[in-house]
Amino acid sequence: MCSWCYAFDAVLTQVVADIPESIKVEKILGGLAPDSMEVMSTSMAAMIESNWRKIEQTVVGVRFNFDFWKVNQAMRSTYPSCRAVLAAKKQAAHFEDKMIAQIQSAYYQNAENPSLDSVLIKCAKQIGLNVQVFESDYGSELINELLLQQIQFSRSIAVSTYPSLCLEIEQNILPIMIDYNNADYIVEQILKATV
Repeated sequence: MCSWCYAFDAVLTQVVADIPESIKVEKILGGLAPDSMEVMSTSMAAMIESNWRKIEQTVVGVRFNFDFWKVNQAMRSTYPSCRAVLAAKKQAAHFEDKMIAQIQSAYYQNAENPSLDSVLIKCAKQIGLNVQVFESDYGSELINELLLQQIQFSRSIAVSTYPSLCLEIEQNILPIMIDYNNADYIVEQILKATV
């Protein structure tokens, strides 16, 4: 549910395709905003909507459906989407990216609210998950614990902005600078660090 992560997806996909297969890519969920059914404040909604407009002006090819702000009571709660990704990945590793893409499509293109269980269950159906298993896993203590572990790990390596890229070499964590329009810039940093 991070709009800048959504904006980074095309470049990240290119980076993953361009780096050597020996470099293992692992996505870590940062959590961002804990569970809450509280409606987002007007000022917070305005700030996020303005970020969407900034992204459209900054990142080539990224567009948002601003109807989201007209048809939803936005909530500042991203943990449900994080748990949905983990529950999808539990069924099979390839469902991780599919669920991320489906949640982003629901949110940014279809103006659906991914803070709601019903939207996440719909996403699970759309990517072909076993929905009964998904619902059970999504609400489980195991998935919640996995999320909390990932959040703790991201904090332990001093990640505080999203998206972030880090390269781990011999237990050393190296930050990788992001360019939302240039995969080559990122790949070059990774290759230099791994020589």
